[in-house]
Amino acid sequence: MLALADSFGVQLEAWGPFAEAQNGIFSNHVLTAIANAHGRSVGQVILRWNIQRGVVVIPKSIHKERIKENIDIWDFSLTDGEMENISTIDTIKPLIFNYNTPEEVKRIYSIPCPD
Repeated sequence: MLALADSFGVQLEAWGPFAEAQNGIFSNHVLTAIANAHGRSVGQVILRWNIQRGVVVIPKSIHKERIKENIDIWDFSLTDGEMENISTIDTIKPLIFNYNTPEEVKRIYSIPCPD
């Protein structure tokens, strides 16, 4: 997907890089092992993985500590092996909004906009 987007000059962004904490992402054994090895949180590992792949991330939090944590990802890097291990858990399908199904697109577009 990244290579295809790049070939069209499209910048991918992860507007929900934590997938709304679905599917146990914050307790995933691959992510927790990598986070522990770096003395980081799983959230920081997720953000760093995306950044190293060239994906723009837009993490959301209302908690001051997590906002600071989300910014504090620039002084470590993931190894090639860690990047590959994380890639094995990437389902390459959206967990929040599946834009690949006509039913979901119709559902979203049928939601009335506030005046």
